[in-house]
Amino acid sequence: MILIFILIIFLEILTIMALREHYSRSKPKFFIILAVHLMLSIWLWFLLIKVTVYKGYYDSPDNISTRMNLTGMYCAVVFPRVLICFLHFSGKLFRIKKGGHLRWLTETAIIISLFIFTVIALGTLVGRFNFKTEEVTIRIEDLDPRLKGLKIVHISDLHLAGFHRHKNRLQEAMDKVNSLQPDLIINTGDFISYGWREFDRCDTILVKAKSRYGNFAVIGNHDKGTYLPGSTEADKETIFLKLNELIIKSGYNVLNDEHIILNINGADIAIMGIETSGRYPGIIHGDVEKTYEGTDSADFKILLIHDPNQWREDVTGQTDIALTLAGHTHGMQIGIVTKKIRWSPSKYFYPEWNGLYSEGKQYLYVNRGLGVLAIPFRIWMPPEITIITLEQG
Repeated sequence: MILIFILIIFLEILTIMALREHYSRSKPKFFIILAVHLMLSIWLWFLLIKVTVYKGYYDSPDNISTRMNLTGMYCAVVFPRVLICFLHFSGKLFRIKKGGHLRWLTETAIIISLFIFTVIALGTLVGRFNFKTEEVTIRIEDLDPRLKGLKIVHISDLHLAGFHRHKNRLQEAMDKVNSLQPDLIINTGDFISYGWREFDRCDTILVKAKSRYGNFAVIGNHDKGTYLPGSTEADKETIFLKLNELIIKSGYNVLNDEHIILNINGADIAIMGIETSGRYPGIIHGDVEKTYEGTDSADFKILLIHDPNQWREDVTGQTDIALTLAGHTHGMQIGIVTKKIRWSPSKYFYPEWNGLYSEGKQYLYVNRGLGVLAIPFRIWMPPEITIITLEQG
């Protein structure tokens, strides 16, 4: 941490030197930019000191939120300053004999830095709460006529600490879920990022989301305390048990490598749920075979997994599960999603990273998540609420 303090102080000095030299011909511009620079620095130092002196539970929502905002400042402020200093002083080296600096190079660095800051600021203030409803119709061959028109709302990856001081936004998302009048609500895990304290009474908000036949959830790898610094196996077991209690209080039936049979309009639906643990690339999947046992007589089968990569590993061509729902990827919270273009760096780690996929008569839908993890922004990758309608093929 001392090294980070030294580096940021050094960067502060170099940035001011670079701006002062570049705007030496226009003092008003320099003082305006300096004022903005200092305001951002005050916020950066506030977050850095707050994280440094914090002595409480690591998984308190305030601590996780502060750390996430600090990471956002590293991306939006520190990195652009590195860019400005590097290009400005590189320009000075090119003109070491003549003196001065390459003005166009410094100007380019400033413009790029302003663009980066603006994009991240918008992604933080607007993008992360820009909930989008994706409407998907899945035509199932031989679908029982009694299940025609069944509406499933699918959400995932809430990472509830991201809603700290923004619980009204979480309420807004639940209101949107209710407005869709779902028959089923499915949540494919990662309610938290590190530990159970992040829930912070969000169960009182989540429980307001209602469906006709019930809400169902699975545990994601973050829900097992995988990423809590210094956690022992006993700590992880405590987090797992506590999370199960809190998710149940949130109105969900939690499926830990198990299934439940629902009778809807006289037709039996098997809803199966798989636990997930570990971290990429060593993700550990629960037992599909165990979860699948006893579902042979069901008229329709839905599988809840967290990691979409499990679909090809354990489901396609090995079971008759028609519909699998997953999350986990977040679309890496950056990319582009339009009617014609859907791209994210996530695709290089997860071939099925967002949207609807099919293999024969089997379908997978991957939700890009409702919350944020590690960084407090979403850039052209809006949080998602999915409404899936079943129809006969």
